[in-house]
Amino acid sequence: MATKLPDQYVSIRKRFKSYSKALDSLGKAAREAGPLDDKTAHLIQIAASASIRSEGGVHSHTRRALEAGATPEEIRHAILLISSTIGFPTVSAALSWADDILEGTHE
Repeated sequence: MATKLPDQYVSIRKRFKSYSKALDSLGKAAREAGPLDDKTAHLIQIAASASIRSEGGVHSHTRRALEAGATPEEIRHAILLISSTIGFPTVSAALSWADDILEGTHE
């Protein structure tokens, strides 16, 4: 799934190369620290992104979850599961962001 990265993200990676490498290393270390597979990890990261109202995070981890074998139903369920924690309005927004990717309406 080729996609255009957000301009702000690209700008930060260009301006702060050592910082970006450190973030990449942290992400790799976190993935390798435990037994969760990539699909499960991205479903968790979708929920975390939704909880902080990060549209870009939901977009990114929805793409990655799909690449790791998650179904649209699993992605939507991961968001619905946090309703009692983050509230319906935030869940509704997060579902719309996931749908941007799932329905192909976002680059």
